[in-house]
Amino acid sequence: MKKIFTTLLLSSIFFTSCDTLSSLPNALGVTEAEAAEGIRQALQQGTGKGISFLNKQDGFFGNNAYKLFLPDDAIKIEKALRTIGMGKQVDRAILQINRAAEDAVGYATPIFVDAIKEMTIADAINIVRGENNAATNYFRQKTRDRLIAAFSPVIDRSLVKLEATRYYSEIVTLYNNIPTTVKKMNPDLTSYVVDRATMALFDQIEKEEINIRANPVARTTQILKKVFGSYRG
Repeated sequence: MKKIFTTLLLSSIFFTSCDTLSSLPNALGVTEAEAAEGIRQALQQGTGKGISFLNKQDGFFGNNAYKLFLPDDAIKIEKALRTIGMGKQVDRAILQINRAAEDAVGYATPIFVDAIKEMTIADAINIVRGENNAATNYFRQKTRDRLIAAFSPVIDRSLVKLEATRYYSEIVTLYNNIPTTVKKMNPDLTSYVVDRATMALFDQIEKEEINIRANPVARTTQILKKVFGSYRG
């Protein structure tokens, strides 16, 4: 008898959950497929605008919110070299690190596109009903590690191409050769730039998602207008 009751209870919970999920699109006035497509388009629009905003001269270097300085572990290097009159070398390294980040984000599009394709219909429905940054948060949580892994070689190539690696290595060598330097340093520049560039991209995607939800003019396709126009919070 106990087993029968447990089975009936679990079945009730399961079917109630399924019914609730299937009713979500109707509550929003859109189909499941439309909800999924709307979220994908919102993310595509957000990533496209985020990438174009950062993938230009001064996208990082000229932006106080995103400008890259030296890694935290290298602040000691910067202070020591500026003290002995080598600030020019530090400034050159910082400039090229930012130029490398600006260059690298231009190659992020296919990485994001692949991640967007993996989103399920159930994910999309929950996102439509979620907070103003629900799509970005989902995207960040589900894909950040894979994006970083795919983005790392791209950043590394840009750092080398724009000589940021060489200039950075020069200031590290200068610092390590100072007679008073006890602990030699060579922080991982690629990992640092990857982390900051990824954060900047997600920040831009989030701003665009919030804009799409709040501003009808930002809904540039019919499906975006229908999905986000039907949603009232």
